[in-house]
Amino acid sequence: MHMRRSAEEIATNRQRYEEHQKKGLEFAPKALPAPSPLPAPAIESTAIIHRETIPGGWYWSTRLKCGEALRIDQQDGASTVALIAWNATDTSERLNLVDTVKVQWTTALGKGRVIFSDMGRVMFSIIEDSSGSHDCLMGGSTAASNAARYPGAKTRNTRDNFILAAGKLGLDRRDVPALINLFAPVRIDDAGGFCWQGKTSNNGDYAEMRAEMDMLVALSTCPHPLDPNPVYAPTPVTVTRFRAAAPAADDLARTATAEAVRGFENNAMMQA
Repeated sequence: MHMRRSAEEIATNRQRYEEHQKKGLEFAPKALPAPSPLPAPAIESTAIIHRETIPGGWYWSTRLKCGEALRIDQQDGASTVALIAWNATDTSERLNLVDTVKVQWTTALGKGRVIFSDMGRVMFSIIEDSSGSHDCLMGGSTAASNAARYPGAKTRNTRDNFILAAGKLGLDRRDVPALINLFAPVRIDDAGGFCWQGKTSNNGDYAEMRAEMDMLVALSTCPHPLDPNPVYAPTPVTVTRFRAAAPAADDLARTATAEAVRGFENNAMMQA
């Protein structure tokens, strides 16, 4: 049944929209920093909660609490890592890359950027990133794409990995959202197609992502569909779950753009 909004509701929503628009027009976005330095600095041992090595081609999932962070480390060699996430309290809220790109006006995700949910809230802040080469457009491998790329080889793929991870978390294949491919230097070529720019990826790259809500997170270490290596040979990835330092009042991810500020306002409303 269609419910008509009252004139008062319409006026209130209009006022809220105009306030957001005014803030956005007045806000001067902060410049983002250069990639984080290599090699990755050590994490204080007292802050580490868990460390896991994910074999190449496999998956792993964890519960991540607000204020904790994940360091995803390519210390065993270059490897794409696909990531998805759900709100641990309400798994109908999940990572949304379309909104992440649209709201921040860029596909370039790196230190100082945030990753949004499909309800306009911030799920992750990227607090360190040595790569700056992450793919939020193309998606992951499937059984069909692997069969075409590695004919005759026995392989695992990102889509099936995430279906298995979702099942172990009590979810279904329908709950698997679009994914972000970390350490995947994918760009758009002059013809408008996707291409792999390997020169922008470094062995030993790492990224640190701070949780801005309680989440269920799944990772997969299968090769990206555009990985130029003709042989299926994914490498292990080290993941460290740790207690992140509390964000300062001028925390870059929380203050870099008006859109991020609004996202964190939505987070605060959820927690109220």
